[in-house]
Amino acid sequence: MTTFVSDTALVFGRYARQTLRSRTQILFGALMPLLYLLFYGPLLTGVPLAPHGGSWQVLVPGLLLQLGLFGAAFSGFGLLIEKQHGVVERMRVTPVSRLALLLGRVLRDAALLVFQAALVVLVALAMGLRAPLPGILIGFGFVAAMTVSLASLSYALAMRVATPQTFAPLVNAVNLPAMLLSGLLLPMSLAPGWLNVLSHLMPLRYLVDAVRAAFVGDYGGTAMRYGVLVTSALLVASVTTGTHLFRKAGA
Repeated sequence: MTTFVSDTALVFGRYARQTLRSRTQILFGALMPLLYLLFYGPLLTGVPLAPHGGSWQVLVPGLLLQLGLFGAAFSGFGLLIEKQHGVVERMRVTPVSRLALLLGRVLRDAALLVFQAALVVLVALAMGLRAPLPGILIGFGFVAAMTVSLASLSYALAMRVATPQTFAPLVNAVNLPAMLLSGLLLPMSLAPGWLNVLSHLMPLRYLVDAVRAAFVGDYGGTAMRYGVLVTSALLVASVTTGTHLFRKAGA
């Protein structure tokens, strides 16, 4: 166990240092939600989107999870580049745990996306967001959990495909329905009945509802309970599947 922890910390440190040397990577990931805040958020000011809380308390949680969705799902691109440059081949001959090679990367991604989420929240606070600190921290927790889940699958997929031209369409085929059916930008309660029912088949819907509940201080309601349950199940299933595929691919 000590060796596994030290291996994970070693891999995490390697990729964390790479990230810290690239300010563009750190800031560019938060660009899309920031643009939504600046150019889309003001359109919703004063619009009654939910029975509790203002428009910012509806929009910002969705943007945080949108950040996690796209950032984590495309994290496998870095591994594809490493494969093409022989980095993965060199790592295969080292005694480092194969699971640590995955978790070290995934934890780096989670730390990066939580930092970017904090930047988005700071800008949102300046624009009018009002949310309790515990609720904001809970939102960061959901972003981190979703990142670990999706990044595990993304890295496993990257080990199974040969080129970015194959990887990108597969990721987009999942991301687009997830974004549209989860209510990231507007609550699905505003949708027609059939679309609202269909959205309940999308796990991300429950995370979005839970973070919105946290942003209005509802920590023990149905939305939060379902959000924690679905997040836990998604985390276990994704990490287990990702680890199996990652090891099977021979990383």
